[in-house]
Amino acid sequence: MVKTEPRAREKPANRDRSGFFRTNSLSLVCFGLAAIFIVGLLFTGFREHNDDQRAHGEPEMSLGEYATSGSFWEALTENWESEYLQMAAYVVLTVFLIQRGSSESKDPAKGAEDFDRDPRDADKRKNVPWPVRRGGLWLRLYENSLFLVFLFLFLASLALHAVTGSRDFSSEREAHGESRVSAVDYVQSSRFWFESFQNWQSEFLAVGSIVLFSVWLRQRGSPESKPVDAPHAETP
Repeated sequence: MVKTEPRAREKPANRDRSGFFRTNSLSLVCFGLAAIFIVGLLFTGFREHNDDQRAHGEPEMSLGEYATSGSFWEALTENWESEYLQMAAYVVLTVFLIQRGSSESKDPAKGAEDFDRDPRDADKRKNVPWPVRRGGLWLRLYENSLFLVFLFLFLASLALHAVTGSRDFSSEREAHGESRVSAVDYVQSSRFWFESFQNWQSEFLAVGSIVLFSVWLRQRGSPESKPVDAPHAETP
């Protein structure tokens, strides 16, 4: 009887054995810092609001009342609004516009790059996202989904800013014996747009700064920077 050699065990496919925190640390730390700063905003805003109330001889709020007040939520949502506007605009602008030498830009010397390729030409036998397999409207939405989600979050934050800002503004008006205003009235006021523009301008100033500064300045180890030894004119 011929003996057969035992079959070698197939080695399992390589798996990423890194821990959950390590492989998700950037988003976890960013969201964690956001939560910490929101708590800081709550407590410092609470103290500032009550200091102002005392200075005008008006009743103070409890922490719970302040946490659900228009004053707190208006401060929070007007900043969300500007951040999501910035991200939505930046995602779209980088599709069409170029900054030579910037780590934030496409390379003007190249033709189509990886992120320009048409997903309709993808090999469906590979591990591709299900909207790519499905095609049609689902693919159309998916290939623009990053912009669409940021646009939705901007519009939602804008609406929250209008609603909560009108509550805060109405509280101030009532304290002076004036009538309350609706969210629609508030959006038509100069105060609403002043609050929006003071945040919007800073967001685009910051984005423009990183686009331009990354042409000449470096941060070793950061994917937001070119390699330290890369020429200024090189666009990654």
